[in-house]
Amino acid sequence: MRLLKRAGKIFLVFFLISNVILAFHAWKFTHFYDDAHHANKRPEQMNGWEKARIILFGVNLSKSVNSNRPAAPYKTVYLQTKSGLRLEGWFIEGPQPAKGTVILFHGYGASKSSPLPEAAYFRQLGYNTFLLDFRAHGNSEGHVCSIGYKEAEDVKLAYDYVYSCGYRHIILWGMSMGATAILKAVPQYRLQPEKVILEAPFATLTDAVKSRMWAVHMPGTPLAQLVTFWGGVEQGFWAPGFKPAEYAKDIHVPALLCWGRKDIRVMEHETRSVFANLGTAQKQLVIFEQCGHQSFCRNEAAKWKAAVGRFLQ
Repeated sequence: MRLLKRAGKIFLVFFLISNVILAFHAWKFTHFYDDAHHANKRPEQMNGWEKARIILFGVNLSKSVNSNRPAAPYKTVYLQTKSGLRLEGWFIEGPQPAKGTVILFHGYGASKSSPLPEAAYFRQLGYNTFLLDFRAHGNSEGHVCSIGYKEAEDVKLAYDYVYSCGYRHIILWGMSMGATAILKAVPQYRLQPEKVILEAPFATLTDAVKSRMWAVHMPGTPLAQLVTFWGGVEQGFWAPGFKPAEYAKDIHVPALLCWGRKDIRVMEHETRSVFANLGTAQKQLVIFEQCGHQSFCRNEAAKWKAAVGRFLQ
């Protein structure tokens, strides 16, 4: 009996310490710091010691910066969230009269300068473009990221701005977190884009956390579920219920879904799940054989431009 009690105490201490560590990881994963001189490394780029250190202590992530600016004339636009955060965007006119307006949403840890090549091609096709820094990214205010959950409001604000300017043929483009924010925002806020282009969205937030843990050789299950849970507790929402693949059922406009065969962050089964659930008959899936979790426009430009050009005809 005494041995069982001791074992129970050891297990309880281990359980509590483990959860404190995992809650700390969830905090680190969703909070950015003002340190423009620090270059964030992907887990797969770290050496053994660096991986061991972040397993135990986490890593400080620097807030992203806009490394480039549009080559074309642009207007800087400011939007405000319900919580009072100021978001910054760039509106760039295409050839006039424009066919419509494409709103571009970057991925986790990136900024609105990331999809400038995509925006340039959309303008070649005859569209205006509007690029937005999500909260806690680039020149937008805030230091807390919810990996797409609260960023859905940012998608709505960008859509409402473009709509208020009198533009009606609106297309939403998003990469990774940007794509998942679109999947959540469209049904939640009853947005009515003409089409959506979704690049590498994850199926569930737990899947996104799991892939990050695999990258540093940590077991994804059940640790990913616990990190996801604590992340939601810290930010005030039920994170295990954040399932973009489920939101896809309420997408009823033409949709183009893109995925890279070498992606180690979003698995093929996630992509297939999102695609199968899309609630529109007008949907296409394009797989980029030479790409990972990265810009398809930059890395397989000819194939990406051909796919997007056909989709927007």
